[in-house]
Amino acid sequence: MPGPARRPILLPRAAFGALASAALITVTVAGCAKFDAALGRQWAVVQFKPNTSVATLLKVRAACSHVPNARPEALPPVRKALDMIYAVRFRTDNASDANLAQLQQCLQKFPSVTGIDFQDAGNG
Repeated sequence: MPGPARRPILLPRAAFGALASAALITVTVAGCAKFDAALGRQWAVVQFKPNTSVATLLKVRAACSHVPNARPEALPPVRKALDMIYAVRFRTDNASDANLAQLQQCLQKFPSVTGIDFQDAGNG
């Protein structure tokens, strides 16, 4: 004797709408968190005089790597002068104004440095 026929469970429209809304909110919040993290990215790009040697670039990078909350970014694997001229960058996501001033003072001690371009994800 066969048992009673089973019917599929149907969600009321309101429940389906609530589930769909919850899924959309979850995706939106996750997207916003990634967007906010990207917006929080900040760095300082060091500008050098033309024809500055790679050795000088590395010396400047090493000399100013002690500044709190301004860590040097990784260098390109191939260190040719042309590739390196904009490769000296410091991540400054958590740097205070005092940290940025300290970085600027350190970099300005080197005659080969012509400037520092402070950037964030909005103007990078």
